[in-house]
Order: sequence, then C-alpha cells, then structure tokens
Amino acid sequence: MTKTVLTVDDSRTIREMLRAALTEAGMNVLQAEDGVHGLEVLDGAMPDVIVTDINMPRMDGFGFIEAVRGSNKHRAIPILVLTTESVDDKKDRARRLGATGWIVKPFDPAKLVNAINRVAA
Repeated sequence: MTKTVLTVDDSRTIREMLRAALTEAGMNVLQAEDGVHGLEVLDGAMPDVIVTDINMPRMDGFGFIEAVRGSNKHRAIPILVLTTESVDDKKDRARRLGATGWIVKPFDPAKLVNAINRVAA
C-alpha cells in the first residue's frame, strides 16, 4: 500500500527536497508551509505519517503537534520532527506533546524513508 506523508516546513527548498525523496520512494506527498497550513491540509486528508519542522511562522511545530494530538481524527498519526534543532529540552518538549521521533537536518533521504516506514508499520 502506498503511504501518504504530510510534510510541514516553511522552507521551499526543504519541501522540495522532501517531495523528491519521498516520491522517489513511491510515497504520496502532501505539503504545508507552516502549522496553520498543516492543519488546513489535514482537514481534508488522512496521511499515514506527518513530518514537521519546529521553527515556522504563524504556528510552530510544537503548536502543530499539540493541535494534531488534540484532534480525535488525527491523534494517532505518527509525527516525525525534522529540524535543525538538536537540544534535549526541545526534543523532550516535542516528545511530551506527542512527537514520535526526531531527525536533525540536513537529512539523509534513505534514513528518512526508513524512519517513515518504521513508524507507519
């Protein structure tokens, strides 16, 4: 079964890199520019996995994770954080909010696809 992944990142370059890596792996890709846009995309979609940045305008990744976990419809979707941040307090905060995993940018496409397949299994 083809997996659908929602990527949420304010960087157009990162969004395009994610789209290239995930479509090459045979995945469907939905994209959003920040947390607010991510919630709008989720209104009409049920992705298998969400990959989100932390530092974004309008709604950051922490707020987005909290909103997704508060949704009856989407609370069970695995969420991977993909960010330049690597400090433990931010990882702990994301984990407490319900993040499934944490990947530091720049990302290795093969490792990202492997992580998505693991959490979506």
